[in-house]
Amino acid sequence: MFKKLRHKFYGAEYSIIHEFRPPPYGGGNQFLLAVKHELERRGIDVCAGQIGKNTRKVLFNSFNFDMNWLREQLHSRQSRNIKTVHRVDGPISAYRGKDFEIDKKILEINRELADATVFQSQFSLKKHEEIGLDFGPNTHVIMNAVNSSIFYPSASKTDITNLSGKIRIVATSWSDNARKGAETYKWIDDNLDFSKYEMTFVGNIKGQYKNIRIVPAVPSNQLASHLRDSHIYITASINDPCSNALTEALSCGLPALYKNSGGHPEIVKSGGLGFESAEEIPALLEKLVENYDQYRTQIDVPTIENVTDKYCKIFN
Repeated sequence: MFKKLRHKFYGAEYSIIHEFRPPPYGGGNQFLLAVKHELERRGIDVCAGQIGKNTRKVLFNSFNFDMNWLREQLHSRQSRNIKTVHRVDGPISAYRGKDFEIDKKILEINRELADATVFQSQFSLKKHEEIGLDFGPNTHVIMNAVNSSIFYPSASKTDITNLSGKIRIVATSWSDNARKGAETYKWIDDNLDFSKYEMTFVGNIKGQYKNIRIVPAVPSNQLASHLRDSHIYITASINDPCSNALTEALSCGLPALYKNSGGHPEIVKSGGLGFESAEEIPALLEKLVENYDQYRTQIDVPTIENVTDKYCKIFN
């Protein structure tokens, strides 16, 4: 309580402007929780949603905050040399299929208040440029990372080519937006050989499934257990700029089968295989299984330590 009161009046050195929610929640929320945790682990004073006279570094996220409040806070402290970094999502209209006005609103607040801009993937940066949204020269691309004390590989997982039971596939999503891949998962439910595979979906999804086991959204520790208990991760989301769910799975040591869309190829690199259509999935699954150790050992995702270093460098 004392720390909250102190932050209210004096502020922390770092302030993250985002409406934090306890997990389970969306990927941006999970990533910023991981950054906050890492800053605190380093002994850095950091708070959420508060700016005081000691605050010198402000990270604000997409449009998930009270823009009028932030504008007033920063304008009233212009003489205090506060450095601002804007973490930009999307484009929102690319993965929602609507809401271009939100993208324009994000650009407006960026031009007014941001000293630097962070995009989560090259896809996100280029897609904004394609739709005519120019965020200026001081832009950076820093991919998401996860809390490594929660999302880490299983030490016991080995080659699965001689597995006696079924190969376990998992997919996850907080959002039930159809563009998160529901159509592809329905195709899998109707067509995959479930005598060889079993599949679990953890999170929120619409529709009825006769073969895929649906598990409601769970807190991060439980989600990580589901991931480590599986062999292969699949994501079919469309135009996801930098899927935190995919990064969580890779960080747990799962090779990925992914829709060749958005930032997925940048995240997975050689740690999995991409598909254009659902009909390709069975053959690609076979290839992943046959070369499982190869794909698993080539997983290469950024650590939260490295990502936090990059954010700190921008502030400095």
